Amino acid sequence: MTLKSKLKKKQITIGSWITIGNNETAEIMARSGFDWLCVDMEHSVIELQKAQDLIRIIELCGCTPLVRVGENNLTIIKRVMDAGSHGVIVPMVNSKEDCLKAVEALKYPPIGKRGVGLARAQGYGFDLPKYKKWLQEESILIVQIEHINAVNNLREILSIKEVDGFIVGPYDLSASIGKIGELNSIEMKSILKEINKASKEMDVISGIHVIPPDPNQVLERTKEGYRFIAFSLDSLILGYNCRTNITKIKQELK
Repeated sequence: MTLKSKLKKKQITIGSWITIGNNETAEIMARSGFDWLCVDMEHSVIELQKAQDLIRIIELCGCTPLVRVGENNLTIIKRVMDAGSHGVIVPMVNSKEDCLKAVEALKYPPIGKRGVGLARAQGYGFDLPKYKKWLQEESILIVQIEHINAVNNLREILSIKEVDGFIVGPYDLSASIGKIGELNSIEMKSILKEINKASKEMDVISGIHVIPPDPNQVLERTKEGYRFIAFSLDSLILGYNCRTNITKIKQELK
């Protein structure tokens, strides 16, 4: 079953963030059972050529490759889609207008304004008809809700039918209310309840980034209704396991 189908059926999917531009790291993660992996081009040094390599590796491992673009920009979104990404996660979508801009960048006319290229996604020119159909039926648009303005406009944003779901960016959201990193503050808990309420009303799948590599937090989020969950990121998963295990070894050696 494709990721698009799982999202439509409101099934829980678990992914993670790729921030280390290393082929082997991406392959190890793609073979680990994630439903999707997102190449992060917003908060990493990964450039387009490396992103295409990572997209290819993730896809060949049977995992769905997504890209978080650096900004809601037609050219950037077009290029990562031409590189073969199955969809995009778009940051700072704070209004209906922002959302429509992302749709236009993702889709070909008449729905969008994306230019037609003959790159990897289109089989280097040999699979354009196939890709055109795939883009219409299977491409994925996830908008990031990471500012209080987005929360205030959430119902309008989710009214756009091409939106497959949204994901909360907890750190930026907390920053937008002057509570940077205070994810358990009363204000943040209240905002998250409002987000969940809007998600249910609009019948759009909700997602959140669980940043610490803690499986228990993922399970807690699923109980709260989240279905599109990013489980930590490559550097934290690596660092956490290294630090936890080496600390345990050294303690046992004392």
